[in-house]
Amino acid sequence: MKKAIGFTLIAAALAATSVAFAADATKWPTRPVQVIVPAGAGGDTDFNARQMARYFEKIAGKPMVVTNVNGGGGTIAMSQVQDAAPDGNTILFAHTGMMIVNEVSGLINYKFDAKLDISCIPAVDKGIVFIASKKSGFKNLQDLVTKAKTQPNTVIYGTELGGYSHLQGLIFAKQAGVQLKVVDVGSASDKITSLLGGRIDLASISFGPVKDYASTGDMTMLAQYSKERNPLLGDIKTFNEQGVKFDMEKPYIIAFPKGTDPAIIKKMADIAQQITKDPTYAKALQDGFKQPISFYHTKEAIAELNKVRDDFMQYKDLLQQKK
Repeated sequence: MKKAIGFTLIAAALAATSVAFAADATKWPTRPVQVIVPAGAGGDTDFNARQMARYFEKIAGKPMVVTNVNGGGGTIAMSQVQDAAPDGNTILFAHTGMMIVNEVSGLINYKFDAKLDISCIPAVDKGIVFIASKKSGFKNLQDLVTKAKTQPNTVIYGTELGGYSHLQGLIFAKQAGVQLKVVDVGSASDKITSLLGGRIDLASISFGPVKDYASTGDMTMLAQYSKERNPLLGDIKTFNEQGVKFDMEKPYIIAFPKGTDPAIIKKMADIAQQITKDPTYAKALQDGFKQPISFYHTKEAIAELNKVRDDFMQYKDLLQQKK
């Protein structure tokens, strides 16, 4: 009887501790939160992280400090977050390139949620365009497909080998039934330089940095990667509208070190959702990268990321073969 009472008291104590811990977690954040971005300053990932940080402080009362950690295709930044204390004070702000394409390419050997706890998808980049250089002479997607079929491996697609845009090019080529010459040219700014110099014919880049070149005629927008046409991009057609069954949007992801309290994970998702309802935030995304508001709470985010992973893993052998 005494033993039973003892067990009951222990259970009650554990339950009380659990309730107290949960209550403490809901007070988060109690100090500035560090956001690790596995990309350089000025790009689309950095832009989205900094916009989120700007509005986070208005709601949560504590600042988000954005730290850019480049290198290793995002693996250095991811490791830094994975090794951090699971106290809610270190967050990863990344996209599917670092967290899923890296697995497809073999750069990492684990699933996106094996070492991180997913909070939400706070935004989705629907502003990526398939763009051609002036020198290529392509006026539309059909021009490209025709040449690539009649002259295989002569149309040059510039990318970062093993990365997100590399997979975009490989999937497009397979879906369109063409063979492209894939070359490694580097980051988005390097792609722009190569397009302007006529060293490559094609690239996949966020609309914002190249929109002016399209208006001057130095580049031609061939297609947008969205499932349905993003009206903020004007009259650029989707691949699907042009007879190529293909779309590839880019969700951004907020994740914590594995073992972070679920109350903190939920609160971050709730705050992010509240931010997306602010019209000034929506305008900032539109003005910056022609990006409409998108949001997936924790459960929906994990489901969406699993779907994306299943789709991308079909191209695992193809991506690793071309690296």
